[in-house]
Amino acid sequence: MGILETIPDEFLDGFCGVGNPFAIETIAEGSSVLDVGCGVGIDLYVTSRLVGESARVCGVDLTEEMVERAQKNLRNLQVKNVDVHLVASERLPFSDGVFDVVISNGVINLSPYKAMLFDEIYRVLKSGGRLQFADIILEEGASLPAVDADSWSQ
Repeated sequence: MGILETIPDEFLDGFCGVGNPFAIETIAEGSSVLDVGCGVGIDLYVTSRLVGESARVCGVDLTEEMVERAQKNLRNLQVKNVDVHLVASERLPFSDGVFDVVISNGVINLSPYKAMLFDEIYRVLKSGGRLQFADIILEEGASLPAVDADSWSQ
């Protein structure tokens, strides 16, 4: 059984990822990982399974509701190696150079301060660390088709 098959259906409620940041490169066992915009915690759960119980996994989100939902979901799945933090801005509450990998799934596009957010991501990455993210981009001059909330998240 794969990792995704172990996630209860109710955990998927509220997931709004846009892609698969794990497809970019394998996250090695023992890696320290930060999830920027962790939402309900699905990518945190996947990460915790990839890196092992002794590795450090952290998530940050801008809303108290998402932080509480992620904490509850991870507690219900008995995940013990993940911490979730509420952040008030693009400033990350971590020391310089502490993460091997930073992931994000559909969140960077939402920040009005992208340059600041990327600066913060690179600040908390270890030398030689990497950013793996899935996101939505709009090419200049492209027109957007009419989309409803259901099709946006597919």
